Amino acid sequence: MEREGILVVISGFAGAGKGTVVKGLMERYDNYALSVSMTTRAPRPGEEDGVAYFFVDKEKFEETIAAGGLIEYANYCGNYYGTPRKYVENMLRSGKDVILEIEIQGAMQIRKIYPTALLLFITPPDADTLRMRLKNRGTETDDVIRQRMERAARESEGMEDYDYIVVNDTVAQAVSDAHAVITAAHARPSRNGQLIQTLQEELRLMAVNSKV
Repeated sequence: MEREGILVVISGFAGAGKGTVVKGLMERYDNYALSVSMTTRAPRPGEEDGVAYFFVDKEKFEETIAAGGLIEYANYCGNYYGTPRKYVENMLRSGKDVILEIEIQGAMQIRKIYPTALLLFITPPDADTLRMRLKNRGTETDDVIRQRMERAARESEGMEDYDYIVVNDTVAQAVSDAHAVITAAHARPSRNGQLIQTLQEELRLMAVNSKV
């Protein structure tokens, strides 16, 4: 019986290491596909179309919205970002577990469209660890770090809406924990309707025919 993939939404605070966890899943296991987002922003040096993002102009993006070709989208700092429906659904049908690394707002949009999507929230073990990770990046001012911590405080109010929390204390353990959760999700009865129905029918027939 062919296994259909699970749509896995991964969110987390800036500095929580969600990108690193996603990278670890992709490198360590072969059953994942990373959704490639569509954007209207210009490519940065080294970014390839169809790998980093699908780069399009504003007109093409809005045409895609109108055609229902995006699962979710948002406008950040004057540029559109969105998740192409066709790419995701093709990967799911092929049996791949598709990872979307998106913010809470987008995750809630996904939940409405795909009620069976698996939502994981990546978090450090405590707030002080988050602050130190942001500081140790060495790329952000104290004011930016303060803003990110304030945003994290607001985002923490939505953690209860996720299916599982994955604590990123060490990356290796967080990657293992996330993979274990996704693997276990495949065994849920709601994802095995065909197997359950087939077994029930076979057992009923066997009972009627008294076959042992």
